[in-house]
Amino acid sequence: MSTTLNTDAPIFDHLPAAIKQSLPSTVYDKLASLEAGREMWLLPPLVDLCARLREPGQQQHGTLQSEGSAARGNGFLHVVIPPDTTPILENGSLLKGLRERALSDGGIHLHILGALTAGLEGERPSNIAGLKKGGCIAVSNARRPFSNDLVLLRTLEYAATFGMKVFFYPNEPSLAGEGVAHEGYIASYHGLQGIPWIAETVALSTQLLMVEETGIAAHFSQLSCKSSIELMRWAKDKGLPVTCDVAMHQLYLTDDNLEGFNAQAYVLPPLRSNTDQQAIRRGLKDGTIDAICSHHEPLNSTAKKAPFAESTPGISNFDTFMALACQLVHDEVLTLEQLVDKICLNPAKIAGISEQYEHIGGAVLVDPTLKWQVTKESMLSNGKNTPFFNQQLQGRVVETFFG
Repeated sequence: MSTTLNTDAPIFDHLPAAIKQSLPSTVYDKLASLEAGREMWLLPPLVDLCARLREPGQQQHGTLQSEGSAARGNGFLHVVIPPDTTPILENGSLLKGLRERALSDGGIHLHILGALTAGLEGERPSNIAGLKKGGCIAVSNARRPFSNDLVLLRTLEYAATFGMKVFFYPNEPSLAGEGVAHEGYIASYHGLQGIPWIAETVALSTQLLMVEETGIAAHFSQLSCKSSIELMRWAKDKGLPVTCDVAMHQLYLTDDNLEGFNAQAYVLPPLRSNTDQQAIRRGLKDGTIDAICSHHEPLNSTAKKAPFAESTPGISNFDTFMALACQLVHDEVLTLEQLVDKICLNPAKIAGISEQYEHIGGAVLVDPTLKWQVTKESMLSNGKNTPFFNQQLQGRVVETFFG
């Protein structure tokens, strides 16, 4: 082990002091072996605020072992999963075993969102006390609707009594309908049923008003349109206890990528317009958007082979995440310091795991100049469903170090 490396050197600048002090010796060994002059980033472990690992219930697409290993190999040591698995994550007594298997099989720390309503049916509150006791970091109804606004209000009031944060995925089903693409020229040209942007903002508006009424801490995940960013800016200016994130692919893809019925670009919420994308980028840069999640949804080889509207929505995002993150810095959308906030430190705060995060430690070594091609062989995830397939990207995780 090298003992001559200086932890005050620039490569260590982006690590919190607590993590820097507990770096494993393998970090020093790796840095000592690197060729001189090679540009590298040493980052804190990545924290993903929304990923579907497909277990339990959909192991034909992925498992805790396959997707946990893919997460870790791409720098994510902490992963938050929503409650809409099979069975639904509403029994606090079963969650410990799930976390233990994620750590033993996949090598990651799993953080669970419990079901906000029983069975995610939107009719009555779940056993929130039991979920908190079982170690849930927050509760959510995923993208499932509430039967009415009164149920939403009462459920939030109930969650507030336990001090539980609520994660929202804004979507008004009566407006979204059976839509599969952003409502615009591309959807019309291809004869695809559209999802108007207002389906997101109507739900978001209601949920923000409920947050104001109940005082509950809330996080809004995977915002996708300009008006949503404007609403979040208003809510933060008003001092509401809210945060939000956007999926990485929304920063690079638009509904133009659906051209030719490209099912690989079918995702919910849908890829929006270029105007929406530019507004999201501005919101990221000015701090309105707190974090970037992967929204990783691996699928097997048959899930995207049906006609566009009949295929399964979702993009496998672990493997391309860091390259796209590097591009944000190369394009000067974010500084490296801002990027670390968006994909490491802020997500840990939002998930309420900052103390555990620093205690566990670890680090991620990134080569921001490494060029590689997205192929089945180069992807670690079981899911090869990505619109970036066969493209050359720049930037990749070289090694992930556990604390």
